[in-house]
Amino acid sequence: MTEEKKNWELLRMNREKRPKVQNWTSYWDLPYGPVSLPVKGSAGRTGDWRTFRPVVDNEKCIKCYFCYMYCPEGTISVNDETGFVEIDYNYCKGCGVCATNCPKECIDMEKENK
Repeated sequence: MTEEKKNWELLRMNREKRPKVQNWTSYWDLPYGPVSLPVKGSAGRTGDWRTFRPVVDNEKCIKCYFCYMYCPEGTISVNDETGFVEIDYNYCKGCGVCATNCPKECIDMEKENK
């Protein structure tokens, strides 16, 4: 059984039979299923009132794309040429969800200097 099929079967299991903790090493390891993708700018330009901004250290980034997947505002995109993530600070609210979910802790929340 392939790893992908095994992951999909875990999701389809009865809730009581599922493993208590499911660890995924990358966005690409997740089984196929519905994913909610937010729309950038649905509440207008919101980056102006941010207190902290996420800053990505590309040296430590393993391109797992968890930050992209978990961003509630959809402000993180993947650069097609480099594969690294980019943040649209015009719409980023500075919530820190991306930094919290980064397995390599390569996203720091830095105080805004305005």
